[in-house]
Amino acid sequence: MNDTVIVALAQLDLVVGDVHRNTARIIEYSERARDELQADLVVFPELSLCGYPPEDLLSHSGLRRRVNEALETIRTSVRGIAVLFGFPEYAGDKLWNACAVYADGRELARYRKHLLPNYSVFDEERYFEAGKEAAVFTLNGIRIGLNICEDMWRSAPAAAARAAGAEVLIAINGSPYELSSQVRREEVVRARIAESGIPAIYLNMVGGQDELVFDGGSFVMDTDGDICFRAKPFEEGLYRIELTATPSGVRAVKSDVAPNAGVEESIYNALVCGTRDYVEKNGFPGVILGLSGGVDSALTLAIACDALGAHRVRAIMMPFRYTSTMSQEDAAAQARSMEVRYDVVPIAAIYDATVGQLEDMFAGLADDVTEENIQARCRGILLMAVSNKTGWMLLTTGNKSEMAVGYATLYGDMAGGFAPLKDCTKMLVYRLANYRNTVGPIIPQRVLTREPSAELRADQKDSDSLPPYDILDPILEAFIEEDLSVAEIVARGFDREIVIRILELVKRNEYKRRQAPPGIRISTRAFGRDWRYPITSKYTFPE
Repeated sequence: MNDTVIVALAQLDLVVGDVHRNTARIIEYSERARDELQADLVVFPELSLCGYPPEDLLSHSGLRRRVNEALETIRTSVRGIAVLFGFPEYAGDKLWNACAVYADGRELARYRKHLLPNYSVFDEERYFEAGKEAAVFTLNGIRIGLNICEDMWRSAPAAAARAAGAEVLIAINGSPYELSSQVRREEVVRARIAESGIPAIYLNMVGGQDELVFDGGSFVMDTDGDICFRAKPFEEGLYRIELTATPSGVRAVKSDVAPNAGVEESIYNALVCGTRDYVEKNGFPGVILGLSGGVDSALTLAIACDALGAHRVRAIMMPFRYTSTMSQEDAAAQARSMEVRYDVVPIAAIYDATVGQLEDMFAGLADDVTEENIQARCRGILLMAVSNKTGWMLLTTGNKSEMAVGYATLYGDMAGGFAPLKDCTKMLVYRLANYRNTVGPIIPQRVLTREPSAELRADQKDSDSLPPYDILDPILEAFIEEDLSVAEIVARGFDREIVIRILELVKRNEYKRRQAPPGIRISTRAFGRDWRYPITSKYTFPE
């Protein structure tokens, strides 16, 4: 009896809804695992057949038909290796988040996910039935148990696999990135191993899907809780893992262990990955953005170039009478250093024409934020016109701090198709910009040291309207990500009146956020999928 199993981990970026292409990739990587790695088993991520998360596509009869056809294609096409992959299992009016193991036309095992996450960005109870049975199959004398993603976060599913005879556990995952997610995953798997006494293989998907980014980071952990293997994050790969049966149990042979990246590097890579996949998977030839000379647009330009290449990025400076010489110089300098196409299109003529048309209606009324918003909307018109004419998508450059308190203009700087910095606070934007300059100094130093300003009126500073960002951002994080009350935030040392004012701004500007483009989620709670505050509400602070 052969007491060794070679497992190939296919950490892939699969596309939601593209069942035909996903099937072809599963077959291709199965053949590569067999021929190049001499693997006995190849493993693919959660719902790899249809992509994750498929959301309401699951209800479409066309997807059901394609999935069932693809199952038969994989079953009859893959030979000489066992293949484990995830798919939606349809049976009458029931649907499960399932996986199966096929080998030479036979089904060795089928498993239905037990625990269906229904919090944060997850709403699997909307679609799936919960599985109840363990699944264990034998390959080369080694008994392998199956889990799917959330199953690993509680004791029962892994315990059920162990009770059914599993000597090693494989969990396939669609676990999205957020700050410190890799550390938490490894802690959770370590706890399951401590309970079950058997090693575990954790395979995660990689790539961007709308607001979510999947970072991979697949790993193997032995019975001592030590990492035997870890894949590079944010990269596709096919990795060889060796499992060996010994008198004391199954052991995983030590192989490459990629280091966990630092905070700024990890977040930056997530933003690059999410931006690249959103553009590529939606078929845009390139992107444009307004380059203002400020830190937000500077960082967005860097992310876009790293994601797509400078030849697919265009930057447009749209100066007005309040745009400083420094801003124009710094924007031009960064565009040159990054070798992107750079155009300068002044907005004075379009602004003056707009204000002139409104002169009679505004007679007797003092200038206020209206005129500032007209400037932003003039820029939005120009950027969207270039986007329409070229087919290149417009990236917005706003950050989470601005979106939280409404320091942004509807149909102006909020106009666009995707917002890479949507979940990054202003202070984080500075950290990421400084990190990017350690890789290569492309953002002018003055951009990182000058006081931030929207430059929509003379001598304007962000601090005219908002508290300093080192005060604003912690208040926002305490409210948005921790759900703390006014009293709890004040107890952290913040002024009560400022806290109430900021939280009221967050509440008042929900209507703006509902109209903002999607952006990459990197925190534990981003505006979008896992933020569902009502627009119309009489709730008042300080409660």
